[in-house]
Amino acid sequence: MTELITFGETPLRLSPSGNERLERARQASIQADGTASNVAAAAGEIGAKTLWLSKLPDSPLGRRVKSQLEEQGVDTAVAWSDQPDHRQGLTFREDGVTPRESKYYHDRGNTAAATATPADFPMDRVQDTEIIFAGLGTAVLSKQAAETTGALLRAASGGGAMTAVDLDYSRGLAPPDTYSGVLEELAGEIDVLFADEADAREALDRSGGPRELANTIADEYDLEIIVVRRSNRGAVALRDSPGTNIIHEREAIETETVDPTGENGAFAGAFLEQLIDGSDTARSLTYAVAAATLTRTLPGPFLTLAEAELDAVAEDVVDKSK
Repeated sequence: MTELITFGETPLRLSPSGNERLERARQASIQADGTASNVAAAAGEIGAKTLWLSKLPDSPLGRRVKSQLEEQGVDTAVAWSDQPDHRQGLTFREDGVTPRESKYYHDRGNTAAATATPADFPMDRVQDTEIIFAGLGTAVLSKQAAETTGALLRAASGGGAMTAVDLDYSRGLAPPDTYSGVLEELAGEIDVLFADEADAREALDRSGGPRELANTIADEYDLEIIVVRRSNRGAVALRDSPGTNIIHEREAIETETVDPTGENGAFAGAFLEQLIDGSDTARSLTYAVAAATLTRTLPGPFLTLAEAELDAVAEDVVDKSK
């Protein structure tokens, strides 16, 4: 049985070496970097049985995505498109150093993933998973993508699965009101929502600190669990259940950041893997912060662990948060 299924587009990310600007760069690294696939990779690295669903163009770029994910150990169920106008999504990341901000530039129009339908995927496996995860960064690509996201969440929920979604907000991909509109449409199908503090304020037009955001968003969308990642890389989580409706907080550990691009995927992947393993919200949050911390110290978007590494960092997170 697959324990965690994730659905979403995985763009190819091109990044100039060092802190070079795109307009001057002559070389760039290529990574398959998508929220849903990063979540599957992280949860699988920790120990969950995972599966990534997506639709790709039957082209060298589409095959490049699949091959890199499988090299990372991600199990995939890909629907292939041979339509010449169905593209592979691309993102371009320019790493900045303070005071210059890092920036993303999206080239994700008319992608194969935006045309995905429920019939493209093994619905029997979707209905037999423990948790399903999707990012709104895919759902905002098209009306069809939003409808497919909702259908997959409903199918999994109908089989008894927990449904999880990341706000996955990225400036320039779609307007903030598109994110809030899609979230409103899908809210009835969502049990768990992940969101960055600053992104929740901008995309959902909310105010307040992480604790206030968690309470407000959980109440408005009737969520079972809301997790808000702080701007300083700590996080808070609220679980709406009788007798335990309290906010848990975890502080981040200071590290040298090698590559921050995979931390949100690692965070959500570790949190969900812990829920699958039977952990409570507090322990799940601890391991989420620990996984995000480790991923920041590695090049590329994927969590890769040495034995006992995650447990040791999780202990440090608990000690820092006391």
